[in-house]
Amino acid sequence: MSRIGKLPVALDNDVKASVISGFINISGPKGSLRAKIHKNIELTVSDDKICIFPLDKTALSLSMWGTTRSIINNMVTGVKQGFKSDLELVGVGYRVSIKDNFINLNIGKSHSVRLFIPEGIKAVAPKPNLISLEGFDKELIGQFAATIIKQRPTEPFKGKGIKFKDQFVKKKEGKKN
Repeated sequence: MSRIGKLPVALDNDVKASVISGFINISGPKGSLRAKIHKNIELTVSDDKICIFPLDKTALSLSMWGTTRSIINNMVTGVKQGFKSDLELVGVGYRVSIKDNFINLNIGKSHSVRLFIPEGIKAVAPKPNLISLEGFDKELIGQFAATIIKQRPTEPFKGKGIKFKDQFVKKKEGKKN
């Protein structure tokens, strides 16, 4: 039995949910999200909660039970409060600037890297070495943050690169003579 899956997802007065032909639509003050429901999962939507049930006891159904509940809970939290992710650039000369719908990264390459900011994400650079991403879709923010980090991941010897703000990077010892 899934401990996460059997908990209902609470809905507030300003969040509306509906299930239409295998998709769940959730709308709130920040926006609206839509997700496909797995074929082995059944949803019941009432005024104040969403309950998730597996249709059978197979391993796939039971694993998708908790996963579906977590996805729906993140959707409800996103349309109500939103999500925020902070990225930090560590290194001499590493800078970020935001112009129009593009993020320009100067991260020690021979050229500056230009990334398009997807619709639904608000990016701000409060400092030259800090990027703040905000939005209501947790999956989209996480994917875009991973794309930014992929441009220059933090290396373990000097700690240079792009990382999440509160991420701890364990440094390795260099070569000994």
